[in-house]
Amino acid sequence: MSFKSDKYSIESTDYQIGQDNVNKLGMDVHNTVFTASVGLSLLFIITLLVLSPAEAKAAIDAVKGAVLSNFDFLFMWGANLMLLFAVVIAFSPLGKIRLGGDKAKADYSMMSWIAMLFAAGMGIGLIFWGVAEPTAFFTNWFGTPLSVDPYTAEGREVSLGATVFHWGFHAWAIYGMTALCLAYFVYNKGLPLSMRSVFYPIFGDKVWGKTGDVIDVLTVLVTLFGLATSLGLGGTQAASGISHVFGFDNNIFLQQSIILLIMGLAIFSVLRGMNGGVKLLSNLNMIIAFIFIGFIAVLNFTTVLDSLATAVTGYVKNIIPLSQSSGRDDTTWLHGWTVFYWAWWVAYAPFFGMFVARISKGRTIRQFLLCVLIIPTAVTTAWMSTFGGVAIQQVIDKVGQLGIDQGITDVSLSLFYMLEAYPLGNILSLIAIALIIVFFVTTLDSGSIVIDGMTAGGKLEVPARQKVVWVVISGAIAMVMLWIGGTQSIQALQSITIIAALPFTIILLLGCFSLIRGLLTEVEQKSRMDNTDKVA
Repeated sequence: MSFKSDKYSIESTDYQIGQDNVNKLGMDVHNTVFTASVGLSLLFIITLLVLSPAEAKAAIDAVKGAVLSNFDFLFMWGANLMLLFAVVIAFSPLGKIRLGGDKAKADYSMMSWIAMLFAAGMGIGLIFWGVAEPTAFFTNWFGTPLSVDPYTAEGREVSLGATVFHWGFHAWAIYGMTALCLAYFVYNKGLPLSMRSVFYPIFGDKVWGKTGDVIDVLTVLVTLFGLATSLGLGGTQAASGISHVFGFDNNIFLQQSIILLIMGLAIFSVLRGMNGGVKLLSNLNMIIAFIFIGFIAVLNFTTVLDSLATAVTGYVKNIIPLSQSSGRDDTTWLHGWTVFYWAWWVAYAPFFGMFVARISKGRTIRQFLLCVLIIPTAVTTAWMSTFGGVAIQQVIDKVGQLGIDQGITDVSLSLFYMLEAYPLGNILSLIAIALIIVFFVTTLDSGSIVIDGMTAGGKLEVPARQKVVWVVISGAIAMVMLWIGGTQSIQALQSITIIAALPFTIILLLGCFSLIRGLLTEVEQKSRMDNTDKVA
């Protein structure tokens, strides 16, 4: 294997990818990471069945509250620094480096690549929060951004701008830098696709031992809990929509049935492979999503245009004060929303980063970072401006259930309340339910691919049955959480993920530093070659 620079590459170590793997039951897995991850996952499920959900949640919430309150500066400035890293690297000479080497070709078209990274990253979140978040900010549901007065023109501008802030450049910088770290060390240095590889320039050969095992197991658990949480919350939202449209009882059996459906579809997608599974579903979902948002935009053309302009204006005007962690009098809102989001993105970064690294070979670093930052930010801005802007207008005009309630009363039903104000509300609600389900299938599918890669010693090609194992475990955790404690237990699991994001923020910042060390080896190599040519 030939690299532009062997420093920090697989050629500079005696480690061989898969050397610690075992082959049993037709599976090829890393002995320590797979065993520890499965064992801890099963222990977690058993513990849930033994302990009181209320007591466990209270204890977890107390820890989460302490993390959000005492380390808000770390989350806030961690996100700021990762955005700075992304911009500087993209526009520096390092941005010309191609993932996989100068002659590498992309495995996927630009459209398919964007569809997959978007579906894996935030697709389902936009469905869930597109209406609820801007409306919550505008109506003072849990504080207002920068303590702006609710139900005012200024409140509308700041609310839409703050929503774009949460789903825009900062979020995608966290995702993008994590993905870039992994993709570079895999494709340009030949290291295994696992989080431990990112730290090879810092820890050296220690990453192939217990140090790396701890990093990978923690990454697996954070990813697994995040998937299970999303699956549980998504199941409850889909159940709320089905109950609202068809009049079914929104009970535990409906929620469990939906999770089983999502698991079944995800297993089918996994067995079809990347091209026949995630790629196909991601492309299909993006088409449906654009038709969906296009229909809403046409029905509310003037409102949507005004909301889009207002959102961009609010974002640009307030990005600096919204990025600060001190000197603010909206602490409740800051901790309840921004710090929470930054922690949530950090917790999801390993999952997103692993998956996007797998599909990004052949892109230059500049192309990679600019696409990951700009395109999803543009799409999320359009989505939030459309659905959030229309919802806020319904509140102002006292239209539909949102207008009657003057805000949101049930987060999982907010989107459906907005849609029912239209003559084709039920049809639009069915489209929304389909989007929720398919987005969750792609999330669970891509998540199982990521976890399987980490527990297979970083191998890119492994038996499909291993991915099925993680689909089932993720679904099982979500089902058990809903069974013993409903959405309260799912929120407790969400809190665990946030707590785990604290050390991961530090890990990701160290990863950015390690990436710089790796990238500079290629500049050093080029300088040596240039000097050699001059001497000759």
